[in-house]
Amino acid sequence: MSEAQPSRRYANYVLFVLVLVYIFNFIDRNILSILAEDIKADLGIGDAEIGFLYGTVFAVFYAVFGIPLARFADVWNRRSLVSIGLGFWSVMTAASGLARSFGALAACRIGVGIGEASASPAAYSMLSDYYPPRLRATVIAIYAAGVYIGAGIGIFLGGYILEWWATTYPTDAPYGLKGWQVAFMAVGLPGLLLAIWVRTLREPTRGISEGLIAEKHPHPFRLLGQELLAVVPPFNLLGLRSHPKVLTTNLKLASLIALSAWFLVWLTGSVAQWVTTGFGVWVTVTWAQSLKIRDPATYGMMFGSKAFIYTMLGFPMTAFIGYGAGFWIPPLLLRVHEVGVAEVGLYIGIGAALGGFTGITLGGMLADKLKQMFPSGRIVLGYILIAGNAPLLLWLIYAETLMSAYIINFFLTAFAACSGGVPPSTASDLVMPRMRAVAGAYFILLNTFIGLALGPYVIGEISDLFHAGGMDDAASLRTAIAIATLSLIPALIFFVLAQRHIAKDESTRLERAKALGEPVDELTTTSST
Repeated sequence: MSEAQPSRRYANYVLFVLVLVYIFNFIDRNILSILAEDIKADLGIGDAEIGFLYGTVFAVFYAVFGIPLARFADVWNRRSLVSIGLGFWSVMTAASGLARSFGALAACRIGVGIGEASASPAAYSMLSDYYPPRLRATVIAIYAAGVYIGAGIGIFLGGYILEWWATTYPTDAPYGLKGWQVAFMAVGLPGLLLAIWVRTLREPTRGISEGLIAEKHPHPFRLLGQELLAVVPPFNLLGLRSHPKVLTTNLKLASLIALSAWFLVWLTGSVAQWVTTGFGVWVTVTWAQSLKIRDPATYGMMFGSKAFIYTMLGFPMTAFIGYGAGFWIPPLLLRVHEVGVAEVGLYIGIGAALGGFTGITLGGMLADKLKQMFPSGRIVLGYILIAGNAPLLLWLIYAETLMSAYIINFFLTAFAACSGGVPPSTASDLVMPRMRAVAGAYFILLNTFIGLALGPYVIGEISDLFHAGGMDDAASLRTAIAIATLSLIPALIFFVLAQRHIAKDESTRLERAKALGEPVDELTTTSST
């Protein structure tokens, strides 16, 4: 008996709810941007430490735990996973409002990162089953629009709450709370209600959109345990014990990573940044080695595809400047212009929300249209992103008036967002249905490491360097953002390489899977019965 495809009406309802989840995801994540100046003053930290809080400490744990949670999403109920993760990160966001030190706030950011890691891989997988492949980039782009809506709302709400709290309680605030602490609580707690709503969604049949029905995994929680052990030291080395050559390679790479981290600590003085980053890189390398042993088919489908590798490198390189500039633009405007935090939060927030939604939605539709015209059509959106992003960003940071900066920000965000649906949809097209969540998680991992862990921090570090050399804090930050646009050059190279291989890798997907031992014939037979 064949499985029934969910109705388009219900699929659209699920998409709407998942967009809300992603909006909350980025409200909780991005509110730190508009709160940054107050947190710096209250905790006595610099730009590099703020970049670490927003990016690195969040990103490393988000990326590392995203892999086992994505593998879990490939075998367990995705709706329940999103619901539990949303509830957890909402609690940790609210707990950030109780932090009174840099260490406590960093610990809360770790919790937010782990919780948010559950959402997107599971959502990508669900939406790929609710909608046919021809609409995949459009649908995932609509989902990804939550990034910009949530980021915009977070900036707006944060700015509004800061000014309201300062005006209402100029002295003797209740329980000694600062405005930034209240803002964290205000945006975190409502997520618990949304988590209950998500739990009511129906779980789609895995693989139904392509007629490749995947069998249910007999022991999903056992798999989760194995995957968690694969990323938690020192247990992550246990799976390599029976493969001495692999273990030896791992130890050599660990030594190289440790040496690189030591050098960067010596160069920058940022112990937490590079120890955390080095830890994340080593854990990721160990996980990939373990995956090759435990699930060689998934490993081969991902890393045996040049199109997959280059696509997963190209778009994260654009995220370096996307996350970096996106975080630092509000503080830059506050430093350059005599303006209140609520005004910057309102106009930058609205511009980011509207521009991001417009860009990513139209970009997703264009990507699917181009895909129908020629196999590598979706990659064209990467070129469009680069062509619009670099000049508009430079124009914005050197804008002489606030109004012009607000207007440019809308168009900048639209271009920066236009390719958001391309990497996850391309990853889904290059692997088998049971591998979609982990393939999407790998993109998120690289996007998070390159974009979120490094972008805000590196810009902050460069800004601190120029400031120590005599520049004022506005000029130093502006110069740092301008230098960061150079990250678009390697992105362009990776897009060209991806286009060369994507047609072949997509057309040979089933053949590649069969050669790796996947039961392709059985899946096809199951779908037709």
